[in-house]
Amino acid sequence: MRTRVFLLISIAVAAVVFFGARMVNNDYVFFAGYTVLQFIVLATAWNILGGYTGYVNFGSAAFFAMGAYTTVFFHKAFPMPIPILIAIGDVVSGIVGLGMGYLTLRLRGAFFAIATLALAVVLQTLVVNWDYVGGSRGAYIIRPNEIAWIGPYIQYLFLLMLALVVMSITIARWIERSQLGYGFATIRDDELAAEASGVPTLRLKLVATTISGALMGMAGAPFPYYIGYLQPSSAFGLEYAVNSIAMPMIGGTTSWVGPLIGAILLGSLQQIATVTISSAVNLLIVGLLLVAFVIIAPNGIVGLVQSWVRRREK
Repeated sequence: MRTRVFLLISIAVAAVVFFGARMVNNDYVFFAGYTVLQFIVLATAWNILGGYTGYVNFGSAAFFAMGAYTTVFFHKAFPMPIPILIAIGDVVSGIVGLGMGYLTLRLRGAFFAIATLALAVVLQTLVVNWDYVGGSRGAYIIRPNEIAWIGPYIQYLFLLMLALVVMSITIARWIERSQLGYGFATIRDDELAAEASGVPTLRLKLVATTISGALMGMAGAPFPYYIGYLQPSSAFGLEYAVNSIAMPMIGGTTSWVGPLIGAILLGSLQQIATVTISSAVNLLIVGLLLVAFVIIAPNGIVGLVQSWVRRREK
């Protein structure tokens, strides 16, 4: 299937999801759905570097928070429509991703993972001490109650996040099937052999960190308008780092479908647990499912299905 056809199908599915949610006539569906969609973008973005290229990134929360605080900065300095703020957050986080890659991609394995975690700690320290964006006190974002032609503001945010999901999975699918994706796969399988074969590994890894960081920042840009009050502990929350890793691993890291399945499954379970039990059990759910899938299906749901299909064909 060509990318253009896939994009049109994705837009049609997104339209069905949006109007289906409106038919439910319950704003909580949009609040919960926004969170699930947000995790789809984060999981897809992480998978471009962690799944396709094989470099585990523990600093997802840093890029997410970078997009969120870019919005806070421009909201105070020069208010603009959210789509423009999303584009700015995308560019800023992409540049930070490029810089992080240039500084850390000569490291491998656990050393690279620790370096990305250190980036999150450094950025959080900077934000905590930056009074203009609220510092440790946090910052309030005043938003309108409704948007013309759409209705409640949460529906507008839900629609924006649907558009970001369509964009992110289309980019991920295109990368997976392109020469760029094949280059990423050679790095993941055997980086030394790829270098010996003439593959420009450093350049490809920089592309991966830039795209991954940009998509994460894009996911974080609307967050201040969603939450209304942004503070460092919410923007740099542990759940973003944990979920962005667990969701692709549970769904499957070798395909764009894996992060989508993992995010829908885990995100939905967490929202149900939040309503029925407590939000405090969300990370417990992630941990239990991650351990279970590492033992039962180390290649995720997609890998499990592929193995089952291969057995049926024999």
